[in-house]
Amino acid sequence: MDDLLPPPARVFVAGHRGLVGSAVARRLSARGYDVLTRTRAELELRDAEATAAYLRKTHPDAVVLAAAKVGGIMANSTSPVQFLEDNLSIQLSVIAGAHQAGVRRLLFLGSSCIYPRHAPQPITEDALLSGPLEPTNEAYAIAKIAGLVQIRSYRRQYGSSFVSAMPTNLYGPGDNFDLETSHVLPALIRRFHEAKENGLTDLTLWGTGTPRREFLHVDDLAAACEVLLRRHDGDDPVNVGCGEDLTIAELASCVAAAVGYEGRISFDRSRPDGTPRKLLDITAMRALGWAPTIPLAEGIAQTYRAWRSQPAPA
Repeated sequence: MDDLLPPPARVFVAGHRGLVGSAVARRLSARGYDVLTRTRAELELRDAEATAAYLRKTHPDAVVLAAAKVGGIMANSTSPVQFLEDNLSIQLSVIAGAHQAGVRRLLFLGSSCIYPRHAPQPITEDALLSGPLEPTNEAYAIAKIAGLVQIRSYRRQYGSSFVSAMPTNLYGPGDNFDLETSHVLPALIRRFHEAKENGLTDLTLWGTGTPRREFLHVDDLAAACEVLLRRHDGDDPVNVGCGEDLTIAELASCVAAAVGYEGRISFDRSRPDGTPRKLLDITAMRALGWAPTIPLAEGIAQTYRAWRSQPAPA
C-alpha cells in the first residue's frame, strides 16, 4: 500500500492543547513529522479569513482537525447553541481554508455520537443518518455530521484527499476534569477521588448505570490517526474504537478501584442515561493494520496519576 503521508511531512494539528490534539501532536512528532501548532490567542479557528491566511502562509502537507467544543451530557444539554455554532464555525473555517491553501491531506475527527440513538450494535459506518439522534447531544452531533458531509463534498467536487474518522469515547492524560463540562470517565475519576479525600462512604451517580459504553485511550487514537493519514483515502468515515464495551456501573467500579475508593456506589435513576449502547464496529480500521494496545484498567490508572500530578488550579 502506498504511503500517502510519509515523514517528515508538515502537519498542522488544529486543537493541539486539547485531549485529542495534544496526543496526535505528540505521536506525529515522535514519528518524525514536522508538527505545526497555534494557540487560540495566535489563531482563532472560527475566523475563516485568518485561518485561510495562516494555511496559505505555512502551506502544510496535511491538517488534522482535532479542534472542537466538547463536553458531557450536562454541558450539551445546557449549551446546545454553542456546541452547534462553535463546531460548525471551526469546521467550515479549517476545511475550506485547507482547500484554498492547496493542502494535500486532511483528517477530520467526528464523534460516535453522530450515530442514531438506537443503531444496531456494533455500529457500522453505514448506520449514519439511518435514524433519530440522541436528544441530549443532538446539536453537537449535527455539527459533526455537517463536517462529514463537508469532507465528502470536497472529495466529490474537487477530488480532495480529505478523510474523516469517528472516534468512540476517549480518555487519557490532558482530559477535562471539570465536573460541569467533562465527559463521564474523567468526571468519575474526580468524583471518586474527592469522595475518598473527604471520607465519604456513599457516592451517587447519574442515571441507572446500565448504558453500555466503550472507551479508547487517546494515545491509541493518535496511533490510528497516523495510520489514517498514511493509508486511508476513501469517501466514507472510519470508526475508531476498542471493540469492547461495559456498563457505566462496571466503569464506575473500575474507576473506584483505580482511585482507591471503597465506599458504596448508588445511582440516581431520575437523571438521564443518554444513548442505551454505543459500540463501534472497527473492522475497517483493523483492515488498515491498526489495533488498540492500552487496556482500560491500565489506562484509567495512568490517567488518574497524570491528573494527580498536575498543579492545583489557582
